[in-house]
Amino acid sequence: MRATMIHAAHDIRVEDRPDPILRHPTDAIVTVAAACVCGSDLWPYRGFRETTEPHPIGHEFVGTVTEVGSAVATLSVGDFVIAPWANSCGQCSDCRNGVQVACAHRAIWGGQDEQGLEVDGGQGEAVRVPNADGTLVVVPGVAEPDEALLKSLLSLSDVMGTGHHAALGAQVGPGRSVVVVGDGAVGLSGVLAASRLGATRIIAMSRHADRAEVARAFGATDIVAERGKEAAAKVSELLGGVLADSVLECVGTAESMDQALRCTRAGGALGFVGVPAGGAELPIGVLFSKNITVAGGAASTRNYIPELLKDVMAGTINPGLVFDTVMPLEEAAEAYGAMDERRSIKVMLTP
Repeated sequence: MRATMIHAAHDIRVEDRPDPILRHPTDAIVTVAAACVCGSDLWPYRGFRETTEPHPIGHEFVGTVTEVGSAVATLSVGDFVIAPWANSCGQCSDCRNGVQVACAHRAIWGGQDEQGLEVDGGQGEAVRVPNADGTLVVVPGVAEPDEALLKSLLSLSDVMGTGHHAALGAQVGPGRSVVVVGDGAVGLSGVLAASRLGATRIIAMSRHADRAEVARAFGATDIVAERGKEAAAKVSELLGGVLADSVLECVGTAESMDQALRCTRAGGALGFVGVPAGGAELPIGVLFSKNITVAGGAASTRNYIPELLKDVMAGTINPGLVFDTVMPLEEAAEAYGAMDERRSIKVMLTP
């Protein structure tokens, strides 16, 4: 099969790899219908995380089950499934508590399973899925989704669930004012999540017309281009002299966290899901003095997929709009370049 490998910073190659086979009774094999490049994939691509040896990459994919192990009970050959970005067993205490990202038996896409065997990355033609029952979510009644539905289903593997996680952490609900820091796919998904949860004023921070357009389609009522103190002043102006009830931090840098805190009112809530990229530390004095509630972290999207999937299938949300580019798998290197250079919001790869 063909699959994407990262060799070093700015060195992405699509190569021949062994076809996946069942290694454990709890495995399944999925033929990939679509995968994508994640913002977090850009950290090793840019060299912020060292790649010491070539390995498969990608952790978001959807596709069709083509083979199941003898112990797999909830999946059948022919099922169309969503694979969350974090593999999980579904049985340990963390999984039962809805924190699948902390699974005690988690396998790593593009890394290893609990037994030390190599696991395929999501950006390939097929994937061996360890812990198949606990990980994969069946899309009922769907065998060959069209491109629009395919995009929305793929978004549930990570970005839509992550935006939803940020919104929950920020206590978004009816009547709340919301600021979203970050106009990547996760930030835009956070806008949609806030709208879905009933927020009445949603301020998206963006300096890019294409991203602002998606934000408005997702329910943003205002777009703010300012940064730092100026951004907080603009938010206060828009909200009649007060800051936001709920703020979603969807970037992961020191600057984005500072901006998020500046935009949060005293007694407000901040939900953070930006993958920490260095320096994004929480100033305890600010939290103490302003009584800000902080929650978030890595999103257990497996926990959110069933709920969000219902809305996707009902047509009430269309998170697939974050995919503004579709490329064949063979052009994975160009897909990374397009996202790194912000020429694309998010790229869907099709084998």
